[in-house]
Amino acid sequence: MLTSSIMNPLEERMGYKFRNGLLLAEALTHPSISLERKDYPFDNQRLEFLGDAVIQVVVTEHLYQMFPDFSEGRMTKLRTRIVSRMALRERAISLDLGSFLMMGRGEESSGGRERASNIADAFEAVVGAIYLDGGFEASRIFLLRQMEEVFADLASQPEEINPKGFLQEKLQSIAPNAPEYELLSQTGPEHSKRFVCRVMWNGQELGRGEGLSKKEAQVAAAESALELRPWEKRRKATTT
Repeated sequence: MLTSSIMNPLEERMGYKFRNGLLLAEALTHPSISLERKDYPFDNQRLEFLGDAVIQVVVTEHLYQMFPDFSEGRMTKLRTRIVSRMALRERAISLDLGSFLMMGRGEESSGGRERASNIADAFEAVVGAIYLDGGFEASRIFLLRQMEEVFADLASQPEEINPKGFLQEKLQSIAPNAPEYELLSQTGPEHSKRFVCRVMWNGQELGRGEGLSKKEAQVAAAESALELRPWEKRRKATTT
C-alpha cells in the first residue's frame, strides 16, 4: 500500500497512488458526459469491462484458498454473492465514489451519483484502472483490503442466503401477507437492459433494487428491504 502527502482524497481512501492519473479520471467518467460534451475523450465503460474480469479472478482465487473442501457449485454461489451489483455498490459507497464521479448534468439531476448501477460500475472501473496502472498484484491487494469484512462474514456464515426467501419468512412472522414485487422500469438496449423493481408489503414500499434481469432486480429490492427494515419503524411508531 502506498501512502503519500500528494495523494488526492480518493487515493487516500483507496490506499493507492496512481502513477497515471488519467486512468483514475477515466474510471470516474460516466458515459452520460459524452452526450453533452461530444469532444470528451473517454468514459469508464472499457475499464468497467476489464475491472469486472479482474474482480472475478481475485474473488475466485481467494474463495478457492478459503474453502478447500467446497464444490465448484458452492463456490460459484459464494462468488455471485460477493460480486453482485448490490455488493459492489456497498464497496463503492465505502469509498464515496459517487462524490467523485464526472457525469452529465441530466444524469446528475436525476440522482445519478447515488444510482446503484453507476457507482457499482465505477468501482469495477477503478479496479480496472489499478490493474493497468500497477498490475494484477496491486489490484488484488486493493480488492482484498476492500472486501476484508465481506470475506470475514463468509468465513463465519458461508452458506448462501436467499434474500427473497428470508424477507418473506421475516414478514410472515409478523403478518400472513406475502411481499409482492413490482417492475417499475426497464431501460437500455435489448442485449443490456436494466430493470428496477420494488417490493411492497401491506401497502408499504420496503425497498427498491436494480439489476440486469427482473430476478436480479427483485433480489436487490429484497436486500434493500432487509437493510432498511422499514416495517420495524412503522411498528415502533404505532406502539408509541
